[in-house]
Amino acid sequence: MRRIGIWMALGGLLLGTAACGGGSGGDPGGTAAKQTLAVGFTAEPANLDFTSTEGAAIPQALLVNVYEGLVKLDQDGRIQPLLAEKMEVSPDRKTYTFTLRKNVTFTNGAPFTADDVVFSLGRVRTDWKLKIKSQLDVIDKVDKKDDTTAVVTLKRPSNGFLYALATRLGAMFSRTGVADLANKPVGTGPYQLGSWKRGDSIRLDANPKYWGTKPAMSGVTLKYFKDATAMNNALLTGGIDVISSVQAPESLQQFADPNRFVTVEGTTNGEVVLSMNNGRPPFDDKKVRQAVRYAIDHKALLDTAWAGRGKLIGSMVPPTDPWYEDRAGDYPYDAAKAKELLGGKTYTVKMRIPNLPYAVASAQVVKSQLAQVGITADIEPLEFPARWLDVVFKQGDYDLSIINHVEPRDMGIFADKSYYFRYDNPEFGKLLASADEGSEQQQTDDLKQAAKLLSDDAAADWLFLFPNLIVAKKGVTGLPQNAIAESFDFTGLAKQ
Repeated sequence: MRRIGIWMALGGLLLGTAACGGGSGGDPGGTAAKQTLAVGFTAEPANLDFTSTEGAAIPQALLVNVYEGLVKLDQDGRIQPLLAEKMEVSPDRKTYTFTLRKNVTFTNGAPFTADDVVFSLGRVRTDWKLKIKSQLDVIDKVDKKDDTTAVVTLKRPSNGFLYALATRLGAMFSRTGVADLANKPVGTGPYQLGSWKRGDSIRLDANPKYWGTKPAMSGVTLKYFKDATAMNNALLTGGIDVISSVQAPESLQQFADPNRFVTVEGTTNGEVVLSMNNGRPPFDDKKVRQAVRYAIDHKALLDTAWAGRGKLIGSMVPPTDPWYEDRAGDYPYDAAKAKELLGGKTYTVKMRIPNLPYAVASAQVVKSQLAQVGITADIEPLEFPARWLDVVFKQGDYDLSIINHVEPRDMGIFADKSYYFRYDNPEFGKLLASADEGSEQQQTDDLKQAAKLLSDDAAADWLFLFPNLIVAKKGVTGLPQNAIAESFDFTGLAKQ
């Protein structure tokens, strides 16, 4: 076997072996004064079980904070060790041996051992309900060598395996702690569930038995707002300390006082997608989908709907991925070309969107621009997450939708023809399979081709890359510059 050392490259990713338990802003001795932080969010989880419920809200709150995996992603997209303190990979890239940290316990008091690795990764196949669980289908078996050593054997080499382990799919669960995941999460993380006031807030309390660096905050409250103005007012009046993601970028001016507030602007891997139902008329016709892409003036949309914040990318690949290519110019705004592709036909379609600020604002611009080429889009906002997930995501009962896809490296969702896009092109799936098994260079080349194929097919339209816009009270430190993992990691946050 070959040992993966500190900062040695592996398949285009980086895995260090230094401890990274609780973030850089913590208090190693746990002696910090009792301090709490209130952070504003928009989408509240429907429940707390991310093994059976789609959407980003649950891992945003719980992953890394309550649940930990063998590895995690940092804000630059690099893989870092977490519950595994070191890892060895066989020369054929099919066997991963993880050495686990000692003296780690779950919040229910159970010790974390290799048995829990076998249990947790096995549950992905047997118990998880999410479509993304297929990312770990490459696993052949998971074995316990001893209490602190777990061995994962793959069916074939996979460039995406380790990255998938850094997402919610790699979360470690207690064998005695999965009876009520929707309400009682049991993890090894620096925080544990304190309380949940449905429709209002979730409070996370510091885990007194945490194995790693203690978080600086003794408690974090995730406060949920359906209205961007209400969240802004809460920060202005002291009701919260942080806006996790600004939902009205044009309002940033009211936080311009550097004596009161600090603003962070970075990037995410969240592609705001204009979804088209490839499985039914009129968007089962490639020409109609292409017409939609030509009909959208993306710069005007970004300027109007999101105050020019964000980036035009034109694909399902953000700039933080190695195989990114700027595809924003694939379909330049050309209303005449759109009309030509439609051949004089007109359509009335259902645009069912989540009732989230970015989707509502973007939908109004899309509706106006499509009307100019003969497509009438009737907007129907659906309560998010429950109604949108049921009607659009599960049932596929929509023509157009708008949603921010925030899962990292998620282009593969287009390879599943049952996914709500209903996109079906076997060549795309072949490119993804080749990319996963091949060399690092082959992975990059194949995924660039895959992104181009999606664009050529107009499988969807990519409106813009969502920015990471955070506003906080002055004195709050450790705010992430970029948000390219599923979790909002509270472990590095502190107050001066």
